Amino acid sequence: MTELPPRTRVRDVELLKALAHPLRSALLNYLMAVGPRTASECAVAVDSSASNCSWHLRQLAEFGLVERAESGDGRERPWRVKHVGLDFGELADEPSARSAQLADEPSARSAQLAVFGTRLREEEELTQRYLDTAERSEPEWLDASSINFYGLRVTAAELAELVTAVDALIRPYVGTIRQDAPADARPVHVSLRAFRRIEADGQPSA
Repeated sequence: MTELPPRTRVRDVELLKALAHPLRSALLNYLMAVGPRTASECAVAVDSSASNCSWHLRQLAEFGLVERAESGDGRERPWRVKHVGLDFGELADEPSARSAQLADEPSARSAQLAVFGTRLREEEELTQRYLDTAERSEPEWLDASSINFYGLRVTAAELAELVTAVDALIRPYVGTIRQDAPADARPVHVSLRAFRRIEADGQPSA
């Protein structure tokens, strides 16, 4: 199996704060999904102005997350992402071997939570947009789309193994990784959330 390029690790607090901005997050995710686009094209997709998008794209460029691409026609140059995914690390209250970079910075956890909050709100918006327009989708795309919910009973090790397996299935199709996409391939949003249900933490009755 071909080894896939790794996600970019995000541990810098200032970068986390920058990515918690809704418009920057939307711009980054849009470019990840569709490939190089101009600020004007981004503005239509994220419901903002071209000048506002251009400013925030320049901020993302300063953090090394996007860059200018060649336009080829002398017109406005498009922007493209410079990564194949972001790794925001684990949530942790105490220092550990895997979370030390975040735990030694007092504001890191709140910045990390802000990023996740922004991503969740964007996830809800994308899902609602799909539901509102689903009836206009082509039949084959409507049949292929899916919104499923599962209630699992697993150990921590099994959950980690399951998430790793699902990730391994999905990542070869990520737009910034895949090089052999057919001509009729289209941008698709896929998400995965896996966490312990706190309200169901008690043991079942005997």
